[in-house]
Formats: sequence, C-alpha cells, structure tokens
Amino acid sequence: MTVIKGSFPVGAASRSTERPFPEPKATSTPRPTAAAPSVPSPGPAAPPLPQSRHWSFWFRALLRFTDTFVVVAAVAIAQIVRFGVQGGPVYPVPNILGYTAVSIFLVLAWSAALAMLGARDVRIIGTGGEEYQRIVQSTIMVFGLIAIIALLLRLEIARGYLAIALPLGLIGLLASRWLARRWLSSARAHGHCSTTVIVLGGGQAALDMMTGFRSQPALGYRVAGVCIPDYKGSADQRVTVGGESIPILGDQDAVIEAVRSTRANTVAVTATEQIGPERLRDLAWKLQEHGVDLVVHPGVIDVAGPRLKIRPVAGMPLLHVEEPQYEGAIRIKKALFDRVGALAALVVFAPVMIVVALAIKLHDRGPVFYHQLRVGKAGEDLRMWKFRSMVPNADKLLEQTRAACGKEDDAFFKAENDPRITPIGRFIRRTSIDELPQLFNVLRGEMSLVGPRPLVKGEGAHIPGYVERRILVRPGMTGLWQVSGRSGLSDEDRVRLDLSYVENWSMMQDIVIMWRTVRTVLNGDGAY
Repeated sequence: MTVIKGSFPVGAASRSTERPFPEPKATSTPRPTAAAPSVPSPGPAAPPLPQSRHWSFWFRALLRFTDTFVVVAAVAIAQIVRFGVQGGPVYPVPNILGYTAVSIFLVLAWSAALAMLGARDVRIIGTGGEEYQRIVQSTIMVFGLIAIIALLLRLEIARGYLAIALPLGLIGLLASRWLARRWLSSARAHGHCSTTVIVLGGGQAALDMMTGFRSQPALGYRVAGVCIPDYKGSADQRVTVGGESIPILGDQDAVIEAVRSTRANTVAVTATEQIGPERLRDLAWKLQEHGVDLVVHPGVIDVAGPRLKIRPVAGMPLLHVEEPQYEGAIRIKKALFDRVGALAALVVFAPVMIVVALAIKLHDRGPVFYHQLRVGKAGEDLRMWKFRSMVPNADKLLEQTRAACGKEDDAFFKAENDPRITPIGRFIRRTSIDELPQLFNVLRGEMSLVGPRPLVKGEGAHIPGYVERRILVRPGMTGLWQVSGRSGLSDEDRVRLDLSYVENWSMMQDIVIMWRTVRTVLNGDGAY
C-alpha cells in the first residue's frame, strides 16, 4: 500500500515513491458510468447510528422537546406571576377570551415560528451564530404578531405579561441551545453524531477541504474517503491528511459505490470544472435517490452565506458575491451597541480597575497606563490605552527581546516568557484586565467592542491586502482570533481569522464573539 502524505497520486502512480498532485487532464470523451473502477474496501464496517444520518433525527426531536418545554414554562410563569393560576380576562371580551387562551396561542405560535424559520435545521445546529439568530428572529416575529393582533382587535393585553414571557423565553431558548451545543461538540470530539463525507475532487482544493473538516471536529464532518476525477492509480492507495489515513475510492464514476460502501450521507465536491455541469447534475439526481446530500465548494474563501446569492442567468446558476456592508443603518446599530456596552462594562468593572491601578503604582512607582499609537479605521492614528503590564522602558528593549526569543522575523511578536512583563502584568494579561482602559477608546468612537485588534504601524504590511481590508472596520477590544486560540495561533491563522471577520461582519457574530470572550478569559487559555 502506498501512503501519500499531503498529496494525491494521479495516473499510474508508483507504489514506491510519493508523487505530487498535478491537476488531472480533462478527458475529451466522457467515461461511461458502467466502466467505473472497483472500489476498495475502506476497512472495518462503519459504526452504527451515531455516525449515520439518524443522529440528526433524534437530536432534532430533543431540541423540539426542549424548545417546547422552555416556551410553555416561560408563558406559564408569566401568566402565574401576573395573574395567578386562574388567569385574568382580556379586555374588552372577558367572557370569551382569557389569558389562558392567549397563553395557548402564544405557545403554538412561538413553536410554529421556530419551525418555520428553521431554528432546528441540521445544517446550522451546533456551530456558528445563525442558530441563535433564528431563535431571536422567531421570538421577535411572534411578539410582533401578538402586538399587531391586539391592535387590530383592540385587545388590551397586559404589558407586564408579555414583558415577563418574552425575555424569560428568549433567554431560556438560548441557554438550552447552548447546553445542547456543548453536548453535541463533546460528542463530535469523541467521533459521534458526525456526518460521513465523501470528498470528490483533487489538488490543493481537496486537501484544504479535508484538512478543514479534520481540524474542526465540532463541525461534525468525518471524511470516509476521496474520489479523484480521472484517477487511474491502484486501488490500495491512501492519502494522509493531518496524521489520518484516508482511502482513495476511485474516480468520479465511483462516487455512488463509495457512498454505499462507506454509508456516507454527504458528498462534498471541489472539482466542478473537471466534472462538468451535466455530470454534476446526474450525480445530484443519483444521490437524491439514495437520500444523500450534495454540497459544492464554490471556491470563494472566507465569505459567509449572507453575502452569497445564487441567481440564474442564461440557464446557469451564477454565484454572486455581495460587497460587505459597513455603512448606513448597520454602522449606527454597531456604534450604539458599542457605546451602551462600553458604558455598562465601565460601571461593572470600575472597582476592579481602581484596584489594578493602585497595584501597578505601588509595585514600581511607574506609570499606571501604557499608550501606543496604533492603526485605526481608514488608517487614522489611534492612541490605544492599556494598563501597563511591562517594565517602564519596555519599548526600548523590544528588538533585544525579539532577538533573545529568536523571533526576529515574526510578523506579530508575542513571547510567553517575555522578560519585560512584570508579575502583576502576567496576571492582568492572563485575565485580559490590562485591556479594560480601552473601554474609553470605545466610548470615544475610536474602537469597537468587537473587531480586529489594532495593529502597530508597519505590522503586517508585508501581507498583501491584509492591512487594507482590516482598516475598513474599527479595531476592537476582542476579535475572532482572540477566541480561537489567542496568543497560541500561528500568523497565518491570525490573518485568516481577521480577514474572515472583516468580510462577514454581523451583529449576531459580535454577540457570539463577546460570549466566547467571556468564556475564554475565565478559562485563562492562550493569553500571555
């Protein structure tokens, strides 16, 4: 057996040498499906239910039960708190309509809205912020509907009743989903509740897809094999991705047999230009007969769903990539969110900030704050404030420290054992308390609560397009890479996450990042 590390064989590959993965040459005559190569056995039989599609059915049933329980509990508590067990009349029809009837209608409407907006769609549960966003949208829609009906029928529904049911139900739904997500992530980390995938493609695109699936097990995708277009190699070759050996199951004509042998429920395609539209259509039809999903990688990096629109043009489904929106009402909404959040945080953390300031001053009699010119939105100068965590002359020792740590060529210098950091500095860095003075930068409109961290002038300038894209938004106190590994991330991952945030900004994403920031800070992971 030949194992190819980080590359795919194409054509008559040698069994004794590793070959790079050249792009396969397109064939002029389509190969008939009857001539599909035999598919080698992928090894042991696939595990039972946890690895098949059936996990999604019982997990959605569980979510349906918890959602209904939370909604019923929230509405019942609202009615009991406001009116007692019996409930009261709804003016002006006390003998016909009471709050018990209103509560029943609210429960049914709330449950229906969650189902209609796809809050339990298996494609979004477990990852990302869209699951939470649909819950919020469903809740707002239902209570908006209640308000409209009350207005049209002139029903005086007690505002206290709705004021209890809405936040109680919304918080309960979000909390129950968070708990379910935690359980699902843990199960997926142990190899359960996963979607079994066959990757159809070759070259770097297929390698990147398999590496992405393997590097993020919480997404729930387990690659069972790969089919390479126009593959002519032997039937016992495998490709090694991130230490995992993945079998090569044949060419594009072997996909259906590969699905049968591996019990896969999804085929992920990265080679649309090699397969062609007709073959892709035929493959979709065949997979539909087997109840298998087909997903196609569009070849667009770090662009999320809201910016991708498919429009038919001349009989062709064209993928339109919309421009990211940073101005208008969205900008006002984010600015309001930042100001209110910063003001609330200052009120909560004021005692902590006073204690830290006194500790820094008493330690070495040096300045309490450290400020540095950074790059703000549109490239403007930004004077960013922090609690001082290093010795007073730390800037003058920078190059010396970089050389001592062997990181002269790093794009973003940060060392775990930086000798310039004071004992108090290590504590406030690990807990991120040193960043709290930036709340004043947020109040002044120079920074946001969430966004790419502000760069020092010249930092990252050698990376094409990196600085230019980052300055489209205000820098933030926390960001996507801070909650994805913090200081332990590689430069490449940091650049990718920063650009992903800029390209796909949304209010829901900001809320999710802030929640993950709290969790990351409490865990104390990766900060120095």
